[in-house]
This record gives sequence, structure tokens and C-alpha cells, in this order.
Amino acid sequence: MTTYDSAFGYVSAHGAPLVDLLDPQPGERVIDLGCGAGTFSAEIAERGADVLGIDGSLDMVAQATAHYPGLSFAVGDAHNFTTSESFDAVASNAALHWMTRDPDAVIASVHAALRPGGRFVAEMGGAGNCAELIAAMQTAWRVFGLGEPELPWYFPSPAEYTNRLEEGGFTVRLLEYADRPTRMTEGPNGAADWVRTYAASAMADVPPELVEPLLGRINDLAAPALRRESGWVADYVRLRFAAVRKPDGKSPLDVL
Repeated sequence: MTTYDSAFGYVSAHGAPLVDLLDPQPGERVIDLGCGAGTFSAEIAERGADVLGIDGSLDMVAQATAHYPGLSFAVGDAHNFTTSESFDAVASNAALHWMTRDPDAVIASVHAALRPGGRFVAEMGGAGNCAELIAAMQTAWRVFGLGEPELPWYFPSPAEYTNRLEEGGFTVRLLEYADRPTRMTEGPNGAADWVRTYAASAMADVPPELVEPLLGRINDLAAPALRRESGWVADYVRLRFAAVRKPDGKSPLDVL
């Protein structure tokens, strides 16, 4: 069976350097928020930390549990999850941009789960992420008289997300924002495969008889910018940050 990670494993593969930024220590308690199939959780656990993977998808948690039976996973909504104990760190790889309902609520839940001084380390899509792919989708939707696709992602600018973190009780220690063109190593049909996987909610509203023609048009539109001789490339733009929860009762200046 093809799963999210097996079909597009390059998403998890790019989490490896994030583990170094998190720098989990033996015995630390760490939440992997939006853990998916558990690959990033396992990377954290290899450093000796005690990991709890949380994901909103029952199917993803089932996959993670099957792949890594020695680790702990739970179904939970990132917007309002709670924990009975404080954690040393919360990490998230390529997941925060899926949590669109209320980004501030996600930050508040992370804040509540951390001890004062605890770390929030994550990477997500930033402003401009997948711009060519999204433009191809929007044009194809209009060509077929479907209006505008309902996009399921939140890609903030560095300034916007820094402000959200600071307002949410964090001090930002590091923030990186960079283009990261990424080869679609396992998607033979290029943009069409990407849309099937990552924009499934938008595709759900497309009449069945239009699905294949629509995907074909998306491929045609995206190909000039994203298809290379070596294969298709996703035009990723990544936002990576490390923040710490401000000590209770302290101002931002007190933790600089």
C-alpha cells in the first residue's frame, strides 16, 4: 500500500537537520506535533529523548504506531491538545502549515504544554511556498469553470509568524527563511501527483469526469517552471525557527 511517507518521502527526509536544531538531550520529554507516520519522532528518539507523537489523523497515528511500536503516539488536535505534564520541547516538521483553523491557538497549545524556558522548534512552508504549483492549480480551476480552489495550507511570512510567536509568549532565538527547490523523487506524474497527495481536500470538490483532465492541465501549466531533465521539482520555500517559552511573569527583555 502506498502511504504518505512512502510516496513522498522527501518531506520526512528534509527533517534530519531540524533534529540538530532541536538538539534533544537524553531523558528530555519532547512532543512531535503533527507527527505523521512517525519518521521525525524516531529521529528524535534516537537522540535519547522520550517522545510523544501527536497527529490529528487516526490513520497517520496507526501508521506511526505500526512503524515504531516502541514509541508513544496519540491522536490530538494541535489547536487544542492538552498534556498532564510539562514538556521540555515541542518540535514540528512540515506540519504547522496544515493547521489552518487558528494558528494562534496552535501556538497557545504549544505554550501550555511546555515548561518555562522550554523550546519550540519547527519547520513549515513560508510565504511563497509552492507558488508555481498553486498558480497552476488556480489557473486550471478557472479554465474548467470551477472558480478558485480552496487551498488547505497556511504559509506565513517571517514577520507574521515571529509576531504570532512573540504575542503567544515566546522569544524567537532563530528564524530562517529560504527557497528550497526539492526534487519530487517518487512522484512520476509530477505536479499531478503532488496535487493528488497534498491538495486532496480541494480535489474532493472536483466532478469525477474532470479530475484527470484537470490534473493533466495542471501538469502542462506547471511543467515550464518545475520540470527538469532530471525530473520534477517542487518550489518549496521554508520557514524554520527556534523559540523558547518566556519564563512566567517575565518580560521578553528578561530572557534575551
